[in-house]
Amino acid sequence: MEIYLDANATTPVMPEAQAAAQGAMADDFGNPSSVHSAGLRARALVDDTRAKARRVLGVDAGRLAFTSGATEAIQTAVLSALAAVRALRDGGAATPGLILFGATEHQAVPQAIAHWNALLGLDLETRIIPVRRDGRHDLGWLRRHAGDAALVCTMAANNETGVVSDLDGVAAALAGSPAHWLVDGVQALGKLPLRLGERHIDYACFSGHKLYAPKGIGLLYVREGAPFTPLIVGGGQEDRLRSGTENMAGIAALGAVFAALLERRGFQDAATLAACRDRLAAALVDAFPGLVFNAPLPLCLPTTLNFSVPGVGSGVLIDLFDAAEVRVSAGSACSAGKATPSAVLTAMGLPPAQAASAVRLSFGPRVDSAFIDEACARIRACGESLRDSALCPADARTPAPAEPLPGLVRFVADGACCYLLADAQTRRCVVIDPLPELAARLAGWITARRCTLAAVLDTHSHGDHRSAAAALRAAVPAAPLTPGSTDALGWPLGADALALGALRLTRLATPGHTADAVAYLLHDGPRLRWAFVGDTVLPGALGRSDFAQSAPLAFLDTLRGLERRVGRDALLLPGHDYHQRFATTLRHEIAAQPLLASALDGCIDAEGFARAKAALEQNLAPTAWCTVACGATVDPGGEPAVEVDGARLAGWLRQRPAALVVDVREPYERRLGTAGDLASRAAPLSQLIEVLPELLAAEPGRPVVFFCRSGNRSAQAARALRRLGRAEAWSMAGGLARWSATAAPACAATLGAAL
Repeated sequence: MEIYLDANATTPVMPEAQAAAQGAMADDFGNPSSVHSAGLRARALVDDTRAKARRVLGVDAGRLAFTSGATEAIQTAVLSALAAVRALRDGGAATPGLILFGATEHQAVPQAIAHWNALLGLDLETRIIPVRRDGRHDLGWLRRHAGDAALVCTMAANNETGVVSDLDGVAAALAGSPAHWLVDGVQALGKLPLRLGERHIDYACFSGHKLYAPKGIGLLYVREGAPFTPLIVGGGQEDRLRSGTENMAGIAALGAVFAALLERRGFQDAATLAACRDRLAAALVDAFPGLVFNAPLPLCLPTTLNFSVPGVGSGVLIDLFDAAEVRVSAGSACSAGKATPSAVLTAMGLPPAQAASAVRLSFGPRVDSAFIDEACARIRACGESLRDSALCPADARTPAPAEPLPGLVRFVADGACCYLLADAQTRRCVVIDPLPELAARLAGWITARRCTLAAVLDTHSHGDHRSAAAALRAAVPAAPLTPGSTDALGWPLGADALALGALRLTRLATPGHTADAVAYLLHDGPRLRWAFVGDTVLPGALGRSDFAQSAPLAFLDTLRGLERRVGRDALLLPGHDYHQRFATTLRHEIAAQPLLASALDGCIDAEGFARAKAALEQNLAPTAWCTVACGATVDPGGEPAVEVDGARLAGWLRQRPAALVVDVREPYERRLGTAGDLASRAAPLSQLIEVLPELLAAEPGRPVVFFCRSGNRSAQAARALRRLGRAEAWSMAGGLARWSATAAPACAATLGAAL
């Protein structure tokens, strides 16, 4: 059974709402504007839903219009308020000069404000109402600025944290202000008494799909006497508030939700919901030692939890929960694909690492005890799986992981890469370019696996972050170092090489990005396995050389020396990987980067190279994570179509040679959810680099197909392999979530034999 804990993003349509929508389509399908019997029945349905909405919202007066959702309602409200300001200004009257909105508003609000402020030519100054650390508005600040505000926008409850606004406090701060007040009530509907009729709220916006109605239906409340300008004009429907034939199915479904809410059929009261939330909170604390809640629970909706686990990224947690069939999110669904930390949590003053690792858990007000029981059990199972993989902050319960010790693991934070090399026989390990955000996670990984830390190395003095080398050395047992000490980058003084069992790590000076930059070369006997090149060569870029500690004139000789030492086909592992390419080679980068080609073909001298490079790096923008960019990307790599559907894959598995199917899920995911009948070899994405040489050397013409839970990480793996020259690299479309139940049995035997 799927445990859906992402209700703040959307909810399932409850059975009564489904039945009402189907009834409207089958029976009450008339146009509410028609005067015959079918139209009158439809009109009665619309009026009945509107009457129920008034009771739910607590309003006798004012106007209610059905919209396509909250975004349209917000647009209409902002247009109405600002059009009134424009009319006053056009009439020669003095008008307020500010628009104010909360720092934690949904992006629909500031986007609507910016759009209509510009389109109406008002050019009003927009200011953000700050919030306190608890997520509530700074009412003192609002009181000081309210007198010159034309429009004030606040939420009733935040969609990411669940923090409930002090609407009475906001109302008091706006006393005497000329501002019109817009309240986003989306998350409050059905969970809080809004009392719109008792408060001087001019506009309130709601969305049906957040409360068990279908998507595509919403509601706009307009206080009696508040200015109104329709966003959509035409036939004059909705009493000329919103033209267009009404969405009868959506309105009928919303009416069914309101009826159940008014009669408390299936809807829990606030005390019951709070008890459910507290049980989930207790399960989270038990499952994840060190977990912190990002907003104070007494100030939040009884249906929302927002938390972070120090040292564990939100992506790891979401994958973990998803493997257990528990659906959670990293915040607003509208911002889920963005790399930057939550703007809501940042506005609340949370440290960047905590904000970037946040997870939101939310449920609807029709929850029952059995659902919470199962959710708590699975949350605890997730914690156990994470501890078994030593990815959770260590505690007394953390055992040694059962899986074999991997040879190379890559960790990534905000595009920066950290590598951990380990030898299974001696259990000695080396960490290269340790990141502060990952120090606790790295320490837990090493300690739980009973490894000895042979060295902590940096490839250069970093310009975008501080090394975590000292913190890591202090946190885990370390092997005795070469007598004396280490250099500034962690290399033992006087040592020519570092031994990891049969493997040998040497270094090569690579000044350019910084004057002290080095590359670390890992040899297995005479064979070079990998070159850890830091920011000398990145996928699609060369490391920038305009830092104070850079050596731009040395960069050309460094590149030529690197080519002489490792050749053009050795796998280079970068210090930053902004496009998830995992590894590269000089041969590929020569083809992708004209400046590098000129450098290695002898067509440019050191000064010319430095000048050309400086031109590329002029005004280099920050990364998608708002960090310093460590290279000017000239080859973003593109996004080739790599998806293959289940039917096509099944066909490949019946052929010879059969496809090589690779599971890139992490061990903690595989413990919680199997791949069913889909036999495969395991190569977790964090360890993909270790098997890249083998996959690149696979039998020509044999497709390599990666899969994960959703198709996102497997697509990264497929694109990385293609970039390195393996044309037959694919990703299972939709991952296990869409793997065809009919295709799986048909190809299971063939696949098992092939592997």
